[in-house]
Amino acid sequence: MIAGAICLSTTQAVAQELTKEKQVLFTYGDFYPKDVSGYEIVVLESAHFDSEDIEILKQQNNTVIGYISLGEVNESAAHFPQVKDFTLGKNELWNSHILDIENEETRESLMNIFQFNMKKGLDGMFLDNIDNYTVFGPTPEKKDALLDFLQTIHIVFPEIYLMQNAGVSIIEDTHPYINSVAKESIATDYNFEKNKYQLREEEVFFQLLQELEKANKEYEIPIILIEYADTQKLKKAIKQRLKENPWTYFIGKIDLQSIPDKN
Repeated sequence: MIAGAICLSTTQAVAQELTKEKQVLFTYGDFYPKDVSGYEIVVLESAHFDSEDIEILKQQNNTVIGYISLGEVNESAAHFPQVKDFTLGKNELWNSHILDIENEETRESLMNIFQFNMKKGLDGMFLDNIDNYTVFGPTPEKKDALLDFLQTIHIVFPEIYLMQNAGVSIIEDTHPYINSVAKESIATDYNFEKNKYQLREEEVFFQLLQELEKANKEYEIPIILIEYADTQKLKKAIKQRLKENPWTYFIGKIDLQSIPDKN
């Protein structure tokens, strides 16, 4: 139990839980900017929004960042034609191709995405597929190239906000360049073969939790959890697992195309 949690009244505990859940929004679908407000961080697919939309979102929320994958490129992505000849394999699960971030054409294409989004008015970017550069991913040998790219981003955009998705085992290398770390599915474990939402085995949950706690303590990096649920029952079970954890969390559908209701 976190320090002081036992002293909270029921009302305070509920308020704290709601605050943790409502601080961040992940959604890659289209929506009306005026309908989204009060979040500490909004993560979105910037292709759906112009500069005026971003300005409205920034007026109503603290930090607004766009999505980019630094490890893979989907065939539907606008920059796929530019980088497809330099990819290193395919992730069949998501119909995406593995990027070679050491390749100059690929780096230029990614940099153009950063420049476009910063010019549009976003505060920063959500960096997906960082796991690819760990020993668990397909391109661990490209880790130094990733770090070099992150360093370049910080030189070009010194005020940028970067949220790393996963890649916990290389936070010791990436932490100088990032502002926070997101981690998907520590309480839940979506089964892609059966398209089934479910809780993760408790033993694995605690193992993942300990890894994040260690990184958080050693590098003082804020942690944000992303969980997936399709029923109120599962959502309640997730909240129960996370109730004594101090980190912000988000619960949504696996495709992240919609804004969850506030119930």
